[in-house]
Amino acid sequence: MVSINYDSNCDREVLILRVAIGSDHGGFNLKLEIMNYLKEQNIEYHDFGTYSTESVDYPDFAAAVAGAIAGGEFKRGILCCGTGIGVSIAANKVSGIRAALCHDTFSARMAGEHNMANIITLGERVIGPGLARDIVGAWLGAKFAGGRHARRLEKITALESE
Repeated sequence: MVSINYDSNCDREVLILRVAIGSDHGGFNLKLEIMNYLKEQNIEYHDFGTYSTESVDYPDFAAAVAGAIAGGEFKRGILCCGTGIGVSIAANKVSGIRAALCHDTFSARMAGEHNMANIITLGERVIGPGLARDIVGAWLGAKFAGGRHARRLEKITALESE
C-alpha cells in the first residue's frame, strides 16, 4: 500500500502559506471575491487565470492549479467555474489531487478534516460571495483528523496506481 505523510500536527500556517487559485470565465467574478478575502486574511496566493470573463476552457485552468499542487509548488488550491463541477472533475484527473466540490461550510470543513482535500472547487452560479468567503475560511481552518481517515486516503491514493 502507498504511504502518505498525513502529519495532523503540521503548523496550519505552513499548509496555507501560498494558495494556487484559478477559474474559467464562469467563475471569474467569484475568484476575484476569493482573492480579496485571501488578501484580507494575509494569505499569499498566485492567480493562474483566467483574467477576464471571455469564454475559455476550464480544464486548462484546473490543470494549471492541480499541476502546481501535484508538483509541490503549492499545498492548497481553489478553483471556480460556473458550478464547480467541471473544474473538480478536471483537477481530480491529476495524480495526487483531492479536489472537493464545496457549496456549504460543513462540506468544506469535512473536506479538510476527513479527506485532506488539497483543492476546493466552487460554483459562481451556485453560491454567493459571502458564502464563498465562509467556505474558504472553513476549509483553510480545518485540521486533518488523521486516524481512520489516513487509512482511507491511502486507499484512495492506491487507486491512482491501478
